[in-house]
Amino acid sequence: MEVKLTIKRVPTVLSNYQEEGRAGGCGRNCLGDCCLPGANPIQHFICLSLAASKLPLYAFKANPKKPAQEDGLPTDFFLNSLLLTQWEDRVARGLFRYDVTACETKVIPGELGFVAQLNEGRHLKKRPTEFRVDCVLHPFDSAKFNFTKVGQEEVLFRFENGGGDDSYFLANAPSTESDHVPNVVAINVSPIEYGHVLLIPRVLDRLPQRIDHESFVLALHMAAEAASPYFRLGYNSLGAFATINHLHFQAYYLSVPFPVEKAPTKKIPLAKSALKSGVKVSKLRNFPVRGLVFERGNTLKDLADVVTNACIWLQDNNVPFNVLISDSGRRIFLFPQCYAEKQALGEVSQDLLDTQVNPAVWEISGHIVLKRRMDFEEASEVSAWRLLAEVSLSEERFEEVKDCIFQATGLTESDEEEETTEESPCASSSSVPLASSHIPEGCLVRQ
Repeated sequence: MEVKLTIKRVPTVLSNYQEEGRAGGCGRNCLGDCCLPGANPIQHFICLSLAASKLPLYAFKANPKKPAQEDGLPTDFFLNSLLLTQWEDRVARGLFRYDVTACETKVIPGELGFVAQLNEGRHLKKRPTEFRVDCVLHPFDSAKFNFTKVGQEEVLFRFENGGGDDSYFLANAPSTESDHVPNVVAINVSPIEYGHVLLIPRVLDRLPQRIDHESFVLALHMAAEAASPYFRLGYNSLGAFATINHLHFQAYYLSVPFPVEKAPTKKIPLAKSALKSGVKVSKLRNFPVRGLVFERGNTLKDLADVVTNACIWLQDNNVPFNVLISDSGRRIFLFPQCYAEKQALGEVSQDLLDTQVNPAVWEISGHIVLKRRMDFEEASEVSAWRLLAEVSLSEERFEEVKDCIFQATGLTESDEEEETTEESPCASSSSVPLASSHIPEGCLVRQ
């Protein structure tokens, strides 16, 4: 007899139009069929194109490794002059549910420096839904909230491949019937940190929360264009605390290194046949959650292809997982996890459940959002470690999953006993290419 593991999920509200009962005919200028009607598919596509043309366009360069021309955009344009300026404009319009810069944040004393934030307002105004935690892949359900229902004022700009060696920006982008379905960057109205946005690939195609090659390489391009060690992207699969079954990545700016970025790693020696892509693979060491680290690659696509194949194996085999894209797209952390399954089986202690912390990618990486002042004031490296250790697969199960991932990605471990231990490089605060005028003092973490 099949046993279905189901837990009630209380997702954070990501859009101001996420509440129940706001269906078709809304008149709120959203991206859905109700506000972009068409008598036939061609007319409807024209309506979509016209809607997209109202959005600014950021066209990224096809090859991030090629240096920009002297007359191209400055390297900090994406983060400084576009994303954060647009984000602050939405702050001024009152589109966010609370002021995240007013949330107390501290670095917890200890070797890894976990970051704790007190965000008592983020768990309010939620709507109950249910996800099966033993099924990572679910078909898209247009009846549930999805990102075509966000208001167009929540969308900051389109993010598309310009096809050339230079990035460019158009405040009013022309649109034609031949344009493809747009990738958009939108605000998260319940932000965790300053500049918290959503990257939504091909938003109008209504893709479920499922990684594919095209979407993942798009996320790496966004990290590369941001060109800041403190701008990271994250992905949560269903079963690993994604709350919206519509393909999206999250991203935000944090002015200190994530603890996982400082954790030591152990290199996995690869056979020569597996070295063609230039991708280096390591295992995390002395960190509460077991994970793999993918780095380098001859090209951005080489790195994206290896990690995408790993994610595809995980989602096709019902293994929930989280992904952190770090170091301007040059380092990727992959975490298979089992917290929701343990929660459904009653294997998580009540005191951990009482914290209401759902350990998704940001928490696993070491930025822990706490809902109760008591937990914030008593936060320690021991308590953070205890929570995150419940997320991790057992060592035996992790090794089984790792072996399957290697087979799926075409990687082969070398027979040579050459595994080396190395400290992962930390991002340097002096390397952040951000003008201070763009960063309100209240959002900077003080150590």
